This record gives sequence, structure tokens and C-alpha cells, in this order.
Amino acid sequence: MIVTTKDTTALSDAELAEMADLCVDREPCFDIGFLSKQREEWVLVTHAREGNKLRGYSFCTLERIGGTPSLLVGLLLVDRNAKSDQTLKAILHDQFRRALLAFPDEDVLLGSRLTTPDGYRAFAGLEDVVPRLGYKPTGEDRAWGRRLAKRFGSEKSIDDHTFVMSMSPGPVGGLDYSVSKAPVPEGVEVFFESIQPGQGQRLVVFGWAMAEALASGKLPK
Repeated sequence: MIVTTKDTTALSDAELAEMADLCVDREPCFDIGFLSKQREEWVLVTHAREGNKLRGYSFCTLERIGGTPSLLVGLLLVDRNAKSDQTLKAILHDQFRRALLAFPDEDVLLGSRLTTPDGYRAFAGLEDVVPRLGYKPTGEDRAWGRRLAKRFGSEKSIDDHTFVMSMSPGPVGGLDYSVSKAPVPEGVEVFFESIQPGQGQRLVVFGWAMAEALASGKLPK
């Protein structure tokens, strides 16, 4: 698996077409028009290839939110095959590596939007993931949910108690990944019971990549 990351401004129309082909016949049906908008909204694009075959991609940005180092994954899509777990880990590993370079010796918040419990695999090895089973979010946690929702399109679109973000129906960014082998955290299915991805709903999830874990190069687990 070969992973490359570059500025979205260097993304060609041919690459956009290749990216759109990964889900041309299934949800979430990210077409070239939608991906072109993502190119404008995010700073970095990551591609994971197996030989000449594109297996997954992601749009993200590294920025400070209120002074806090943050890795925001606006969109991440993985081809649904036997190597989906490997693809997800390869993409995230490269993004965490870049987070370490951008924010050395600092803890970094990872934030994204999920449509299924499988997406929690992206947060394996992180600390204080919200929402999580058996934990009541604090006021600061809810404030983070609103901050991330604002960065993802609309602060007013999130329920800061359930962390469900509701946008207009149609293509909406987020993390599209179907687990093939690796387990997901037990019980997280409860957070998705009322979510309707086809109606533009997403679960905003965030967690902390600690400085020592980033420096070890062992994320994601």
C-alpha cells in the first residue's frame, strides 16, 4: 500500500474522476462535482494505492481551533474489499505523521463525521473519544461538538447532546468505511440507532492523539 499526500490545489480532474469511480455504484455516491467542492474546502488530499489501483482517499486539514492542534478529516472513503482495514490504517498513519510534523510535542484532536459504527476504527488508540459508551459528555465536550460542526458546515445543525449533525439531503462528507476484519468498540451501535445517513445525518466524533503516541509512530492501532 503506497500512500501519498499533497495540497488539494494540485489535485487534477483526472484524479477526481478516479476518486469518484470508487463509489460510483454505491452510497455515498461522491461524484466529481461534490469532490471538486471538497478540493476547495480542505487543504490536504491523501491517496492510498495498491499498485496502480486506488483503494482509498481522504480530504483533511491541520489547523488550530481556538489554539488547539487539530486534524480534521472532512471526508475519507475506503474501497470495500478484504484490505479495507489496511487502507484505513495507511491513510490515517500518514495523516498522524503529518500532524506530528505540524504540531511537535503537542496532543492533537482528531475530528470527523461517521455514518456507521465501523467508523470508530479510525479512533483506535486515541484518548477521551467522544461520544463513547458509558460516558456523559461535559459542557466542554459539547462545546467541541459545536466547534467541529461549525468547521464541517454549520454549528446550528448539531444536537450537542447526541452529537448528531443534520445537513440537507444529498452528498455530505464524512468517513465511509466498512470493516472487514478488525473489531469495532463494543456497544457503539447505540449512537447510530436514529441516524439516517441518506438524509444527511452524521455523528460528530472526536478524540485525542497524545503527543507520545504520535511520536512513537504507532497510530492508528
